[in-house]
Amino acid sequence: MASLRAARLASLAVAGVWSLPLGRPPPAPCSAWAAAMEPAPRWLAGLRFDNRALRLLPVETPPPGPEGAPSAPRLVPGACFSRARPAPLQQPRVVALSGSALALLGLEAAGREAEAEAEAALFFSGNALLPGAEPAAHCYCGHQFGQFAGQLGDGAAMYLGEVCTAAGERWELQLKGAGPTPFSRQADGRKVLRSSIREFLCSEAMFHLGVPTTRAGACVTSESTVVRDVFYDGNPKHEKCTVVLRMAPTFIRFGSFEIFKPADEHTGRAGPSVGRNDIRVQMLDYVIGSFYPEIQAAHPHCSDQVQRNVAFFREVIRRTARMVAEWQCVGFCHGVLNTDNMSIVGLTIDYGPFGFLDRYDPDHVCNASDDAGRYSYSRQPEVCKWNLRKLAEALEPELPRELAEAALEEEFDSEFQRHYLQKMRSKLGLVRVAQDGDGALVARLLETMHQTGADFTNTFSLLSSFPLEPQSPGLAEFLTTLTSQCASLEELRLAFRPQMDPRQLSMMLMLAQSNPQLFALIGTQANLARELDRVEQQSRLQQLSPGELQSRNRGRWADWLQEYRVRLERDMEGAGDVAAWQAERVRVMKANNPKYVLRNYIAQSAIEAAEKGDFSEVRRVLKLLEAPYHSDGEVAGGSEAAEAAPGGQSYSSKPPLWAAELCVT
Repeated sequence: MASLRAARLASLAVAGVWSLPLGRPPPAPCSAWAAAMEPAPRWLAGLRFDNRALRLLPVETPPPGPEGAPSAPRLVPGACFSRARPAPLQQPRVVALSGSALALLGLEAAGREAEAEAEAALFFSGNALLPGAEPAAHCYCGHQFGQFAGQLGDGAAMYLGEVCTAAGERWELQLKGAGPTPFSRQADGRKVLRSSIREFLCSEAMFHLGVPTTRAGACVTSESTVVRDVFYDGNPKHEKCTVVLRMAPTFIRFGSFEIFKPADEHTGRAGPSVGRNDIRVQMLDYVIGSFYPEIQAAHPHCSDQVQRNVAFFREVIRRTARMVAEWQCVGFCHGVLNTDNMSIVGLTIDYGPFGFLDRYDPDHVCNASDDAGRYSYSRQPEVCKWNLRKLAEALEPELPRELAEAALEEEFDSEFQRHYLQKMRSKLGLVRVAQDGDGALVARLLETMHQTGADFTNTFSLLSSFPLEPQSPGLAEFLTTLTSQCASLEELRLAFRPQMDPRQLSMMLMLAQSNPQLFALIGTQANLARELDRVEQQSRLQQLSPGELQSRNRGRWADWLQEYRVRLERDMEGAGDVAAWQAERVRVMKANNPKYVLRNYIAQSAIEAAEKGDFSEVRRVLKLLEAPYHSDGEVAGGSEAAEAAPGGQSYSSKPPLWAAELCVT
């Protein structure tokens, strides 16, 4: 009976029976008309909505456009949300569901897979609304690449509502890619298969790595298409519209408080709700009362509001510092750390041109659009701190500037360093007593990794098998295995390949000297310095043989490993049972050094298969990423064979050479 109903639901979704023609939403999403027209879910019937954000924050009901069409993109003053309606998709179907994410909502698909997928395709595509859902788009602003951009908002995402679970939790559901909103500007409000798969997989990968993050419950694609110019090179193509069901306690971000910003002195742009301090107060009360209840409880009186707001800001600082420390420890690069992509509750949010480090390079830039390297891996902590300063500015006058600055200076660096070193000690198996020199040991490890082009994830993973005895017969073999994770001469030559024609470089150098003002308009000193470094590195590499490179790498690693052994021996001192200490060291290291991360080439292989209609690789990779810390031979699929990616490449091996050519914008 359930399978017959699933087939019926699927046919309704394909036919679009429960969807209005594109651009013709009902007058209000929760009207009696809408309730009567929506199908009754069964697998999703237990979801209970209580949309507190829409009750406690100002919501705009947009006027209908011509002939009932959605109103055009526009400024939305005096509101935190604007009501919207998902636009239907043709023939939606599930790419993948995250069982662990959906379980947070009390949903279990085991034994009901067909029904679950049919309902997910219908309701998580936006083709039908669940009872109690009230779709709306959130209004926010942001500093993008350091410049205030004015109103941004949910141009491709829609708040569905907040689900209250039997466990006492509250989860905001959001559809990303569900169609146009008042904040879509010149865009269509859609996301495509490749970007949606990346967001879906990375949201779940980060959670299972132990990094604070929003979740992704479902990825649903369709036969509807949009045109995208992937690399902005004049070669557009049709791509399938795809929607991701995102989940978080809230999607409010730093930029949510920037809607009150007056005209910026550099860009001239202003937020849409300048002068509405009443709404700022309302938002602060809502955020603190809902997501920081312990702070609200500690400051119950109106006369104590400034101290309450300082305590709130301090906690946001600490959560943000811990979050970015976790990023640095797993080699994660966000790519677009604008203020509108910073969660007010300290979660990783908005997965776009992200990447995980392969060859360790502190200056790695994962976003091909970030020409100046503002959001490089090593700069992420300082950028997060800069963004917190912008949040503090947005909270004035409710948070006095001098108190905010003092809190930021007192909290961020110390919390980041504390958490970062604590995590790094675990990654190195230093399980007993922290020592003052541990930070220097970590710094020299990273310098050795940089000098040898070592693979970030695999190097840490291998260190758990380091033999402690100086004369161990396994030491030479370990060193050989470790140096095999260093970049080959071919990899390095590819990585340091000059990006400019020699004549162009010569012209830029002359221009930088003769006309600095003109040079500043067409290029940056940082870009020029990077290009000169590439030229110099390439010259050195041309004179280096593979044998010389290998010998140099072995020497560097032997030096650091000697230092590491001394530190481990100190950690072992005083341990009553050396065997127990060793077992604990290995256990802690394996629990903190992942074997699997979502490398770009792994995501790309899954995307290419999905674009041909085969979703099995997406589901396989999801299963693998749900257990990133498994030891050798233990993979999520259950057997060693499950490790092999398409083409025979192991999911845990260094990426193939072609991966260096992948470009994410």
